[in-house]
Amino acid sequence: MGKKLVLATRKSPLALAQAELAAAFLRERIGAECELLKLVTTGDRQAEWSLEEKGGKGLFTRELEAALLRGEADVAIHSAKDLPGGSAEGLSIAGYLPREDPRDMLILRSGVGAPRTLATSSPRRRQQAAAMFPGVEFCEIRGNVDTRLKKIADLRVADGTILAAAGLKRLGIGSWPGVEFHAIGFESMVPAVGQGAIGVQCRSADVARFAGAFDPEAARALGLERAIQTALGGGCHTALGAYATPGMLYFFHEGVGVRTLPLSGGEFADPEAAAASILEGLGLGPARP
Repeated sequence: MGKKLVLATRKSPLALAQAELAAAFLRERIGAECELLKLVTTGDRQAEWSLEEKGGKGLFTRELEAALLRGEADVAIHSAKDLPGGSAEGLSIAGYLPREDPRDMLILRSGVGAPRTLATSSPRRRQQAAAMFPGVEFCEIRGNVDTRLKKIADLRVADGTILAAAGLKRLGIGSWPGVEFHAIGFESMVPAVGQGAIGVQCRSADVARFAGAFDPEAARALGLERAIQTALGGGCHTALGAYATPGMLYFFHEGVGVRTLPLSGGEFADPEAAAASILEGLGLGPARP
């Protein structure tokens, strides 16, 4: 490609780590020189907001999308789970980097067995954790990953929290003083749509420039997951999880709980139709206005 690419990214440590991974990937795959455009999003500025009350979809992406539309950036780098069901008009998802471990990680203060309190702002995590630990109480938690770990280990705001395994790995955090890490299996906690994936967004007119550059397996899986999310109108107000593998869909919804559904493979060819069929089979319809 030759031309320098400007990558819009949030300024958080995890977002910058993901942007550097994307830059290295683009340099290797298409030979592009990359420069980061570091932006502060609404979600970053409103650090005291309750994501459950305000809704998190779009809070961490709008400013990056605006930079694309103004021509200040060539691509925007997102945690795929932060992406709304559809891109803003004139923008498209160019593709995804190879997906990292999509599991959730239970973080408990050292010496805690079954937690009595868990700090998480996610309705999806709360409802699934409540099934794992009957009687557990919840509180909210915000901040970067290291801040959250310190709040559990040192400030003892709760017995534990739940974080994405992919984020911990990308930050190089395999352990932390005063806490213990426990990976949660998909049968107990279904990840958020897109969890573990880094999405690369561009102007719709530029999609062809990136043809063949990104990971097709991640695109297939996220195509189905995001179709399910769109059909349900899922956002941070909805307790929804979906993780698609070549032969299995792990699904969680506040209306039906955790479900494990076999996939034949044909679902990935027409994800919208597959999503409608899956949801109909589960007795779930589109979101009401």
